[in-house]
Amino acid sequence: MNQLLKTNNMKKRVIGIGGLFFKSEDPKASKEWYQKHLGFTTDEYGATFWWKDKKGKDASTQWSPFGKKTDYFEPSKKDFMFNYRVENLIELLAVLRTEGITIVGEMQEFDYGKFAWILDNEGNKIELWEPIDSAFL
Repeated sequence: MNQLLKTNNMKKRVIGIGGLFFKSEDPKASKEWYQKHLGFTTDEYGATFWWKDKKGKDASTQWSPFGKKTDYFEPSKKDFMFNYRVENLIELLAVLRTEGITIVGEMQEFDYGKFAWILDNEGNKIELWEPIDSAFL
């Protein structure tokens, strides 16, 4: 176990917003409205906003409406979920466990990054994402 875990004091935990996810009565209509009126470039998942991180590397933030009946946000009862970008998800999860934070499910790994879910102090589900932005380029 490294020194950061021993002290429960990681240098960096969340490094940015990875996505904004919300329930919608009609996700297709929401995507069309945002495309028409606000200029979002949408696809089946929503819209991806590209930007450069402080090191000049490509990075993205996802905006996605979900169907009203989705269970993706459970066990939270809210109609939204935030996705936060992190640098070292495995290390962060270890620290959060020692701090008594509720971790929902198991970490998942894809070609575009690692994901895990926690609950905040009000029971809101939060998605943590260690991205591999280059997978989208």
